[in-house]
Amino acid sequence: QVQLVESGGGLVQAGGSLRLSCAASGSILSINTMAWYRQAPGKQRELVAAITSGGSTNYGDFVKGRFTISRDNAKNTVYLQMNSLKPEDAAVYYCKVVANGMYYWGKGTLVTVSS
Repeated sequence: QVQLVESGGGLVQAGGSLRLSCAASGSILSINTMAWYRQAPGKQRELVAAITSGGSTNYGDFVKGRFTISRDNAKNTVYLQMNSLKPEDAAVYYCKVVANGMYYWGKGTLVTVSS
């Protein structure tokens, strides 16, 4: 089994920044893609950013250069640096990791952006 622990969410003013972290632990043989998704109330979960084991990245269209995903393979951790946050970025942010050929979800971390 693989466990994911997210951290870094909180309340920030519009225009501010947050850095989310997601650490994977457990019986890990290999980790492929690591990603962040988000879900706002009444909306579907959507991809924010993803990064492969080789470092290739993919972002949701709404990111528009404001967020950066990165990973530390030695620590089995993925990060999401979020800058220029907007009220519409408020959501629960979930980490998703493909490990040992299976995907796992974290429990989420809440991001609140005040206007």
